[in-house]
Amino acid sequence: MALKRYELSDGQWVKITSCCPARLVIRDAPARIIVCFVNGCLWVLRSGAHWRDLPERYGKWKTVHKRFSRWCHADIWERAFETLTADRDNRYLMIDSTIVRAH
Repeated sequence: MALKRYELSDGQWVKITSCCPARLVIRDAPARIIVCFVNGCLWVLRSGAHWRDLPERYGKWKTVHKRFSRWCHADIWERAFETLTADRDNRYLMIDSTIVRAH
């Protein structure tokens, strides 16, 4: 499957697998569903679209949003982003313009 815009590469996915809740990986959902969920969240966050505009290939928007919220409260996203930003070759690092100052 070709990598679509905003989606994690296989290498990035392998790095964050350990951040995912073990019960989710083992019991609740096959890995492909979790990958689809994470990519759907990234699609919304990177595109700036509303959750209701989430393409159907990522699942029902309300289900994705509910799981996204649960992961936020459990600090799963924080751990995943810390893991990904530790890689110095990460081409998706972004700098928030509010912290950049001109000298």
